Amino acid sequence: MTDEPCLAIVPAYNEARSVARVVRGLHRHAPEFDVVVVDDGSTDETAACAEAAGATVLRLPFNLGIGGAMQAGYMYAQEHDYEFAVQIDGDGQHDPAQIERLADVFRRNHSVDFVYGSRFAKESGYRAPLNRRVGIRIFAWLLSLITRERVTDPTSGFRLANRRAIELFARDYPHDYPEVEAILMVHTHRLRVVEVPVSMHARETGRSSITWLRSAYYMTKVLLAVLVGLFRARPSVRPGDPAAVSAEAGL
Repeated sequence: MTDEPCLAIVPAYNEARSVARVVRGLHRHAPEFDVVVVDDGSTDETAACAEAAGATVLRLPFNLGIGGAMQAGYMYAQEHDYEFAVQIDGDGQHDPAQIERLADVFRRNHSVDFVYGSRFAKESGYRAPLNRRVGIRIFAWLLSLITRERVTDPTSGFRLANRRAIELFARDYPHDYPEVEAILMVHTHRLRVVEVPVSMHARETGRSSITWLRSAYYMTKVLLAVLVGLFRARPSVRPGDPAAVSAEAGL
């Protein structure tokens, strides 16, 4: 995998206190990955800190949310011909040293398109707040039922995509609460998904704004989005099918 062009996409909104450490960690633990920080309309010094640490920075004119920031990153990866793209959040929760766990799946199985790290696939010591654990378990049960694969951490943002998944997400990516819907997307498009156990840190700065009330709103909205997604027409592009690719692109 080290012979293929690889990109680390770091979505960041007002993460000036942590983003430089994230970028330096990527340079140290995953030197084969170029780093692009997607500054999602920050009002602090996020962009300057990222650039000073050696990252390329995409500045969005206003805050789009994690989904919009990640789609911008995938579009950048597609346009610059990267074969692999990993998402690393700018708040310091994801450990760049764990990228090797995700990459090893691609080395061992070339049919895989998308790998994500799970905090709950085995005992890792990570403890999410109770309101978030309830939502995670509901989404995990639902996605496991739909995909017929074991899903333990559907809200994990620590993900590694190959070229096929990059092209899919560059065209179409959920914008509001994207992690759960993205797993459904790759399943609908018949891409191969694998979950691997990883360890994660508590966020380095700030605190989550997800209260019990917001958790209930989040769960309701995502459940509706998943149900709508099940009935949404998405042409499935099979490997080696240029006619299907042309049809989906409108060519």
